[in-house]
Amino acid sequence: MSFSQYSASIPLLTRSLQNLKAIIEKAQVFAETKKVKPEVIAASRLAVDMLPLSAQIQIACDNAKGCGARLAGVDNPSYEDNEKTLEELKLRIERTLEFLGKLKPEQFEGSEDKAIVLSFPNVTLNFSGQDYISQFVLPNFYFHVTTAYAILRHIGVELGKGDYLGRVGG
Repeated sequence: MSFSQYSASIPLLTRSLQNLKAIIEKAQVFAETKKVKPEVIAASRLAVDMLPLSAQIQIACDNAKGCGARLAGVDNPSYEDNEKTLEELKLRIERTLEFLGKLKPEQFEGSEDKAIVLSFPNVTLNFSGQDYISQFVLPNFYFHVTTAYAILRHIGVELGKGDYLGRVGG
């Protein structure tokens, strides 16, 4: 049995988003305990020239839902990128998880060779469906999830590798 496009993407994205949601919940407890406004945490960043936590989570969600939509051949839900609090960011993750949960493996059949074109202001990227997952979606997604984790850890939220990985092994 071959490793399907669905198996190579949706379960991995879903798992990390579930872990990210749990991390955000820890950040909410941290904010309440330390009496820090949730919007201050959402605006936190590692360096002045980096995107804030809110953008890291928005981009991670966009990568996940974009992957599912493009490979399954369905409409990509549009989110406004207006989240300013931890609760709003958690809700964005939940909406993304809900969308991914509706996708079925059979919708991904034959998407290995599907042409995926991403247009950005300064560059257009062309991929096969398989290369889209391995060269763009997963590296980009994990970069933003890791950066969100690092921002929260940097400001003092008590997190460890187990929070990032979630429950591992059967």
